[in-house]
Amino acid sequence: MRLHVGCAMWTHAAWQGRFLPGPLPPGERLRAYATWCNAVEGNTTFYATPTRATVESWAAQTGPDFRFVSKLPKPITHEHRLTGADDQLRAFLEAMEPLGPRTHALWVQLPGSFGPADLGTLAAFLHRLPRSYRYAVEVRHRAFFEDERSERLLERVLAAVDAEWVPFDTTTLFAAPPTSDAERDAWTKKPRVPRRSRALTDRPIVRYLGRDATDRTVEGWRPWLDTVCAWLREGRSPTVFIHTPDNADALTLARRFHDDVRARLPQLEPLPEPMDDDEPLTLF
Repeated sequence: MRLHVGCAMWTHAAWQGRFLPGPLPPGERLRAYATWCNAVEGNTTFYATPTRATVESWAAQTGPDFRFVSKLPKPITHEHRLTGADDQLRAFLEAMEPLGPRTHALWVQLPGSFGPADLGTLAAFLHRLPRSYRYAVEVRHRAFFEDERSERLLERVLAAVDAEWVPFDTTTLFAAPPTSDAERDAWTKKPRVPRRSRALTDRPIVRYLGRDATDRTVEGWRPWLDTVCAWLREGRSPTVFIHTPDNADALTLARRFHDDVRARLPQLEPLPEPMDDDEPLTLF
């Protein structure tokens, strides 16, 4: 029984000298992060396809059981809206090859304007993708959360290719007015959709966004403790990403979420002890 947890990034200025050694060269930052968490969101690939040498470095810094959930580049999902971007998709897939089994899923994050009328496009796109990868789709159009027919149609499209629906739970963020600059910024950028906790596959993925205050973040994830424990008892293998608006304490919060689940399920495999900020890095 194993739970993977992680953050939205593997390097953050607020972590240096607090949780991780700093400053670290680029080729050591992911290795240091991987002593704390066993998964990470690959958000950087949304903005630019990395070179193959860069991805080879990511593989070298992580163990074979580490999980990447890497986002498809913006030109594919937002600019071309899943059509006419074969060259960009081919370049992305070739670049990601060195990760091998570390690629837990390729993440198709769709813009808020991508709605039920676009499901045919999504279905055609998913069916063209190589079956050597798993896929996870994040939608932000409110119809998928509020209209039962649209929800079921999307589930049918995803089930046809064994793809997961990734919920981005922002309900804690929007439960009360913002109290910091980071929260105010998040209010203007993050999707405001209902919480969804239905898994479609044996490998559900959750993105949870709390508040800058730790107590509010922990209080808000309580429903996910019930859900994740149920998934684990069912034999599923979940991955949970913990966000806060400033992400200053996201590393420790991700581990705390894992600890909270393990308090209910003692048979859950523990995370390794994190490295100290002055501890030398070693190869896997």
